[in-house]
Parts: sequence; structure tokens; C-alpha cells
Amino acid sequence: MIVLGIESTAHTFGVGITDGKVELANEKVIYKTMGGIHPREASQFMSKNAHQVLKSALDKADLSLDDVDGIAFAQGPGLGPCLRVGGTLAVFLAKQYGKPIVGVNHCIAHIEVGKWDLGFKDPLVVYVSGANTQILGLAGGRYRIFGETLDIGLGNAIDVLGRTMGLEFPAGPKLETLARNGKRLVELPYTVKGMDLAFSGLLTASKKLVGKVKNEDLAYSFQETIFAMLVEVSERALAHTKKKEVMLVGGVAQNKRLREMFENMVKPHDAKFGSPKPAYNGDNGFMIALTGWKMFEAGIEHDPKDLAVKQGWRTDDIEISWH
Repeated sequence: MIVLGIESTAHTFGVGITDGKVELANEKVIYKTMGGIHPREASQFMSKNAHQVLKSALDKADLSLDDVDGIAFAQGPGLGPCLRVGGTLAVFLAKQYGKPIVGVNHCIAHIEVGKWDLGFKDPLVVYVSGANTQILGLAGGRYRIFGETLDIGLGNAIDVLGRTMGLEFPAGPKLETLARNGKRLVELPYTVKGMDLAFSGLLTASKKLVGKVKNEDLAYSFQETIFAMLVEVSERALAHTKKKEVMLVGGVAQNKRLREMFENMVKPHDAKFGSPKPAYNGDNGFMIALTGWKMFEAGIEHDPKDLAVKQGWRTDDIEISWH
């Protein structure tokens, strides 16, 4: 079965195609700005570029829409206007070409593509992206959340600080580069509440230091503090679950320092650490296509009339019937 997947939850419009075994296409465009994401402007950017990305993906796979057996799209969570661009296109294609359709949870797709890329079977999942920060594990047919952010997502916290520092969005790569040259560790709020995390105090204190502390030292201090908080709760979850695989996924997972901290953390627990390749960590259409393929194989198919976007769709809402 060949599945075409559409991603449009935030800043990325992507189209991926897979037969469940290999990546046939994974094309995308990314909305960039000096500020944060403006949902309406991002959705207009996606609408403008959607046709070309779809065409590029089909050309890359050397397929036509008639060759595709099913359509999948990111139904949520995400920004409403952006989600609707992908959802509208997916429903149109499904109706126009008489194809079955499924709505995919974006967070679950990050997990599924990571497991596919790494060959992991039952990992403790640390999912860190713009709006999401969660520590999860599969149990009883759902990804159970052991800990999560209580306020802002880790990636969004990085972007807000970056915007205050005058960095281009997304700020993660620029902040990481600055942090490598930091020499002085500035004390910042460290807030862990059991298994959950709160980043707003750290972010507020860091923003107040912009212009008073060297950017390199501030980036270094912020990154070390926020990553240490995440690693602490992840290690507690690992000790509790006794899982032997730890998988870091999501856009922030591309940070080399964060990966290094996780690699050091898992060693005493005799666990294996992995993170998918960058093309799969950032938002992409292939992860939607792959998860859609798994859902179709499990007999899941949705009525287009029931596919309204779900901006606040939680990871632990989904019954995982394909494992």
C-alpha cells in the first residue's frame, strides 16, 4: 500500500510518500520569520506553496495521485489555520481520487517515525518540540505520559528567548551555536515538580538578563539549565519503567548538547539511546505518511465528514492498535 501524508501543524508544510518499507518522498517548505509564528500568515504561506510541494513529492516518488492508495494528514495538535490547510487539501484529494483517508496525531507520528528509523521496539520516549515537552511510554495500548511541561513547551521557550535576543526564528540552532562559546554559567531558576516541568520562571529570568550578560553566556546557561531539568525527569521515568531504550524525538532533539546529555544519562541504566536523523526529527510529511500507513494496515479508516482539526489533541488520547 502506498500512502501520501501531509504535515501542516505549525511552520512546516510537508508531503511524504511511503509504502511502509522505504521513504519514497519527503518534500517540505518552512515558514520563517524574525518573530514567532503568526498562524494566519503561516497558513497563507502554506496555501501558496502546497501545490508545488505536492508536485515535488509525487515527482520524487515517480508516482501520480492515481498510484496512491491512501491519504493521511496531521489532524492535530497544532495551529488551527495551518492544520486546516493540510486537512482541506487531504480531504479534497481523498474525495477527488476516491482514496481512503486517516487523520494522524502529529505527536504519535514523531514517535512512530523515530521507532522506524532506529529500529526501536519499546522505548521511553522524550518528545521535545516547539509546543510539546513530554516523557512517554507505551502501556496498555496508549502512550502514557509520565511527565510533561506545565506551561510552555521547551522549543517555544527557546524561541521566545531567541526573539528577545534578536535571533531569527526558529532560534534553536542559533542559540545552540552561541551556547558553544559560552564560558560563564549564570544561575537561573530550575523548576521540576515531581515528574513535570515548568519553564516560565527560567524564561522570564533569562529575558531580564538580555543585554546585561554576554549572549554566549546567557545561551549557555539557559541551555544547560533547561536541558538538565528535562534529563532529570527523564531519568526518573527510566528508573521507574526499567525500559532498555530511550528515544529523543521532535525538533529540539537535533540539539547536539541535549543528545550528549542523554547519552551520558542512560549509561548507568544499561539502556540504549537514539534519536532519528534530522530529516525525521523536524516536522515532515513522511512521518505522517508512515503513521497513516500503519493505521491503514490495522484497518483504520476515517469518514471525511469526521475529520475536523484538533488543535489540542493529546498524545495519550490515541488508541494504538497497530502494535
